[in-house]
Amino acid sequence: MTHIQTTRDDHRIAWLSALAISIHLLESALPSPIAGVKPGLANVVTLVVLFQFGWRLALWVHVLRVLVGSLLLGTFLSPTFFLSLSGAVASIVVLLSMHSLARIIPLSPIGYSIPAALAHMYAQFWVAYFLFIQHEALFNLLPIFMTAALVFGLVTGVCAQFVLAQLQVAPVAKNQE
Repeated sequence: MTHIQTTRDDHRIAWLSALAISIHLLESALPSPIAGVKPGLANVVTLVVLFQFGWRLALWVHVLRVLVGSLLLGTFLSPTFFLSLSGAVASIVVLLSMHSLARIIPLSPIGYSIPAALAHMYAQFWVAYFLFIQHEALFNLLPIFMTAALVFGLVTGVCAQFVLAQLQVAPVAKNQE
């Protein structure tokens, strides 16, 4: 029998991914006034992990949430999955970019969350446009989607800031390379 060595970070990734996946699953059951628009509260976990444990663990938690969440919801490789994946990739790229900027300008969780939410929605919009609905009328919805992303990004950032305050974590993300 082979024993796989695990580290403390492996356990953190597993537990925090499970938390993010649980929130993702619960949120998928919520009704939405606008198709495809959800608050993205599982991203609170990603932000908290980024601030508490650094970008490597945050990247793992973020990716695992999307992949495992889509498998559990039965949307893996469906249009919903590709929309979710595109948003996740865009938001994590923005989060990592903001993280490297944080060395120069310290940012709060809100400073991370809003640009990430906007990038998430913008990427989803363009994937929807190019892969599914190539109609000019779709652009009429873009201001509504971006406004929703702004509001939900603010809510997510405030929630992450609250959680970090409860955990008594400094409001500057760790710069683990």
